[in-house]
Amino acid sequence: MWTSDDPAAWRMALKAYPRVIEAQGVNRLSELDRWYREELPPLIAARHPAQVTLDELVRATEWKMKRGVWRQRNLLLVRSNPPDVVERTSRDALSRVPDPLAPIRALAKLAGVGPATASAIASAAAPDVYPFFDEVVANQIPGLGSVDFSVSYYARYATALRERARQLGGEWTPTTVERALWGFSGGKASGQGSDHERRESARENAGQA
Repeated sequence: MWTSDDPAAWRMALKAYPRVIEAQGVNRLSELDRWYREELPPLIAARHPAQVTLDELVRATEWKMKRGVWRQRNLLLVRSNPPDVVERTSRDALSRVPDPLAPIRALAKLAGVGPATASAIASAAAPDVYPFFDEVVANQIPGLGSVDFSVSYYARYATALRERARQLGGEWTPTTVERALWGFSGGKASGQGSDHERRESARENAGQA
């Protein structure tokens, strides 16, 4: 899919995304995904300055885990963040948009938050700049090498998706390109990325989601 220049194929892949979400058979994933795509972005945009609440960070983390791998201990770490610290940290992070990495680094200072979770918040706030960091998607991008959930790997991943969105033109963003690739892949039910996800389990359980 990555090398295709057929606009119809890309549109079809993006259109399939909600259906593929449902096909994962994960409890509440469809509900959380709709909330993440349709409700969270306008909530963030309506605040001046932009920020997220602890409840929103927790729900975004649940969405990320249900779309990928559930790690209860890591979710507990995210929930342990004081509400005022989440609001202050996210406010600082989102004030740094459109810097390619500063918001990711700032959000990753929160307990239980690493580049993947940070990218979920950044993508909801600025989808034209920050794609969500997903291994199933990364595995479809040539030249990135083995997936590493680090800021430096995310930098290369996000750059590739931004460039692909630019090439596709129109209303394509790094975020819609990411969703099209995930939809095309069949999601985690396809089995992509499972070995690496197992290796990352111990690391993310230590608070580096």
